[in-house]
Amino acid sequence: MNSTTLPTSLTRYAWISIAAAIATIVLKGVAWQMTGSVGLLSDAIESFVNLAGALMALWMLTLAARPADVDHAHGHGKAEYFSSAFEGFLIFVAAVSIGYTAIVRLMNPQPLDTVWVGLAVSVVASVINFVTARALMKAGRQHNSITLEADAHHLLTDVWTSVGVIAGVALVSVTGWLWLDPAIALLVAVNIVWTGYQLMSRSAAGLMDISLPSDKLAVIESLLEEFRKQGLDFHALRTRQAGGRAFITLHVLVPGQWSVQQGHDWAERIEAAIGTALPHTHVTTHLEPMEDPLSMNDQDLDRMLPPPANP
Repeated sequence: MNSTTLPTSLTRYAWISIAAAIATIVLKGVAWQMTGSVGLLSDAIESFVNLAGALMALWMLTLAARPADVDHAHGHGKAEYFSSAFEGFLIFVAAVSIGYTAIVRLMNPQPLDTVWVGLAVSVVASVINFVTARALMKAGRQHNSITLEADAHHLLTDVWTSVGVIAGVALVSVTGWLWLDPAIALLVAVNIVWTGYQLMSRSAAGLMDISLPSDKLAVIESLLEEFRKQGLDFHALRTRQAGGRAFITLHVLVPGQWSVQQGHDWAERIEAAIGTALPHTHVTTHLEPMEDPLSMNDQDLDRMLPPPANP
């Protein structure tokens, strides 16, 4: 059995995200106050979503790092899916708020003030988000954390949103077309709705015990093929992802004349090989004699029980 729990150090990345969100809220709020741009206001609103998402991430990462207990024998890794789903929901809320504000401004266009100074402040905020997102993405992929990856994707979306808003406000200043500012804000709302949908879909898949992706399944099958060459066989391979951890179960078919010790030793080798190839996994094997026909009754998801004996 190979088991690796989520490191508690991941919470420091959530604190970094919180600090970045607070900094960008202040900077983008100043930029909006200086220019009066509804596009920059929409950008500032999304930073509040970033802050809420980062706070939720901190909570869920702390919970996910807790070890298994009597009531949670498989650990607390699925807590990460609540964080990414919550952040996806917040993105939808932000999109509605941005869209409403933009429509109101389209109906009542207003000139922008102190444009270039406000844009400079917004650029600084975008750089902060970009650097933070890269750090979160690297840590998320390294530690297989959907929470950090979701936060990173959200921040990167915020960066590209800011780029669009900055370009739009600059064009308004150059062309005088006031409708460009709220129009771009509407495009921002549509863009972040797509990001929110992706986050919520991925979270739902995790909560529904989706199996490991095909590339990881290929790694497992490659390892098992090497053991087949040594006289073993396998079936009933089942996998699921739970936040930063993966759970793998399979039935190992061994020669019936083997001793329990021999079978156990080979099962340990198989578990160790899979655990080494796929870190952050919990591997469980079940030994069966390959000559016994009953061993083949449990290849499907639900084990087929033998018929009751006649009285």
